[in-house]
Amino acid sequence: MGTVSPSFLLLQARVQGDPMAHHEHVCFADALEVPLEQVVAFDLLSGPPSDDVLRTIDMVLVGGSGSFSTLDDHPWLKAFLDWLGDVVVARSVPTFASCFGFQALVRAGGGRIVKDPQRAEVGTFEITLTEAGHSDPLLGPYAPSFQAQLGHKDRATHLPPCMLHLASSELVPYQAFRIEGSTIFATQFHPELDRAANEYRYRAYRDAYRGSSADDDDGVLQNMRESPEATALLRSWVDEVQALQR
Repeated sequence: MGTVSPSFLLLQARVQGDPMAHHEHVCFADALEVPLEQVVAFDLLSGPPSDDVLRTIDMVLVGGSGSFSTLDDHPWLKAFLDWLGDVVVARSVPTFASCFGFQALVRAGGGRIVKDPQRAEVGTFEITLTEAGHSDPLLGPYAPSFQAQLGHKDRATHLPPCMLHLASSELVPYQAFRIEGSTIFATQFHPELDRAANEYRYRAYRDAYRGSSADDDDGVLQNMRESPEATALLRSWVDEVQALQR
């Protein structure tokens, strides 16, 4: 990571009292290798961040969502999707979005997300790069594929034209994209999680996967492996943002 230590705004969509909010906060700080206080948690259920809040940080992170889907009908969600398009994308705010954040950017740009519990991915999966992914400065060093942690039931079926398709998995065709000409990067997988953290997250949200393809404790847990290449993406992204800002 660069010599100047950046500050991050972590946008979270989790119900009040969900212990996974703090867990996610810690996981992002650990993956970025920064003190926890450099990652400021922000509750999206209270509305999107103001310009005053944005001026206090260097980069934006968007994590998972626990009980929420980007397909839900909540006023705070609509406000968040509008904010992503009108502020983050329009101003090219340096942003790394995973899972719920990935899907929110897709929806904000006019892409399509569907519920697909039969293609739920929970555990560690192989992520394979597209031709564009081979050329991407973040993903290219890990060509042709790498391991990553996942935990989702919704998936993208169509990316907007501005989103460069970078990676896929066996079950889900859209696993990573970059908004062209920007440092806005998104992954369906969770680079902030390692094997142990993903197991902890799965056990916490176990009931959410009833009836899905991930409704199998033995299968899910036995499939979990370490994923250092995926975790390294967050630090590489910070380096990229800082290099472009010099």
